[in-house]
Amino acid sequence: MTFSLAAKVLVLLLFVSSILYVHLRGKARLPVLRQFVNHSALFAPYNALMYLFSGVPSKPYLDRSKFPELDVLRDNWETIRDEAMHLFDEGYIRAAEKNNDAGFGSFFKKGWKRFYLKWYDKPLPSAETLCPKTVALVSAIPNVKGAMFALLPGGSHLNPHRDPFAGSLRYHLGLSTPNSDDCRIFVDGQVYAWRDGEDVMFDETYVHWVKNETEQTRVILFCDVERPLSNRLMTRINRSISAWLGRATAPQNLDDERVGGINQAYAWTKNFSDRFSGVVKQWKRRNPKAYRVMRPVLAVVVLTLLGYWLFG
Repeated sequence: MTFSLAAKVLVLLLFVSSILYVHLRGKARLPVLRQFVNHSALFAPYNALMYLFSGVPSKPYLDRSKFPELDVLRDNWETIRDEAMHLFDEGYIRAAEKNNDAGFGSFFKKGWKRFYLKWYDKPLPSAETLCPKTVALVSAIPNVKGAMFALLPGGSHLNPHRDPFAGSLRYHLGLSTPNSDDCRIFVDGQVYAWRDGEDVMFDETYVHWVKNETEQTRVILFCDVERPLSNRLMTRINRSISAWLGRATAPQNLDDERVGGINQAYAWTKNFSDRFSGVVKQWKRRNPKAYRVMRPVLAVVVLTLLGYWLFG
């Protein structure tokens, strides 16, 4: 085996091992094939490093008291709620209107909506104008990298998923909730029900899902908080990667705000795929037998290309 081939095999083994480690972490899991094609698989090697050097325990829910800097958000929850509900009443908490929000594209189909406050480098101009008190609160906490108001209507749900990036943790603060056990999140199968003025911290790279089985809309403050790491070098690396990802995934509330390159590419791909999928669906309906034959053929082509890359 040549050095080049050995290097390729080693890279492939490390990548597959990382995906399996992420997949087997925790009790709740995505189907194996879905995990390997899920967007979280792309970050699996990086996430394995985050888990290795994590300064917090490897468990679904984390002790919120270990993040005392977030107390100011909980202590001012009514001020935050008032600004959020004003935005809700005015229709500013909404879905992405141009398919340019890669991180949450699938959520919008369930009625989930959001209004961004801050995204990794700085607050959004619209947020500074429309909810200045909340922006000031989240901006004063350096390890809060991203923040938004998130809405989920009654009778809706979010399917099981895992977030792709382990460089951060997730913080939720209840603002206007049903205050019911029927409006809840499951993280690795463990349940938490939102309550007004109460907060929770969890690791969003565990498989999690949401059910709002009430008739009331749930509104929360939703934050990405930097994961504490035990190694200074890894902390610097994580901050650099986070900053790059933040710029690449920059979102917008209003049309005149900047959109990051990944979100622009997602919008183009989504619009193209929507048109292409319509053509495929029509072809499938007209040629069901040919469609069943083509699926395994395409799988063989992909495996052949992978084999050529490794051994060709």
